[in-house]
Amino acid sequence: MMAVLLAAELPDWAARLPSINASLNALATVLLVVGFVLVKRDRKTAHRNVMLAAFGTSVVFLGCYLVYHFALHHFTGTHGKSFPGTGAARGVYFAILISHVILAAIVPILAIVTIIRGLQADWERHRRIAKITFPIWLYVSITGVVIYLMLYHWPVVQAPS
Repeated sequence: MMAVLLAAELPDWAARLPSINASLNALATVLLVVGFVLVKRDRKTAHRNVMLAAFGTSVVFLGCYLVYHFALHHFTGTHGKSFPGTGAARGVYFAILISHVILAAIVPILAIVTIIRGLQADWERHRRIAKITFPIWLYVSITGVVIYLMLYHWPVVQAPS
């Protein structure tokens, strides 16, 4: 019921933002993996360009995410969409969400430090922090898509009457 109310009250541009955000997270995931493959193949310039594109994609995601939540609050008075699942699925959803939110808060700092060290050609320190940044950033990007799918495409089964 809440999803129907949210969709009816939100302007079309705002209602499309969750799927755009998920697409941006998916694109960031692909770029991160491509960047990882490129550095393993010692293609440093291509790696740098792809990782900067991943960072740019994540920045655009953050902007769209904030616009969506401001619009959601402005037009509906709510702060977010409730997860429609129940039981064990609800526990799984919140475990993913909580870990995603905590790690998403530190990704920008890790990514900026990693990028700065890479751009300064401080390779040893860049590699050291990249080994921490990469899996966390990848996890956050993947779980962003998973959270979107669970929130907006979860198969809600109606209880028998």
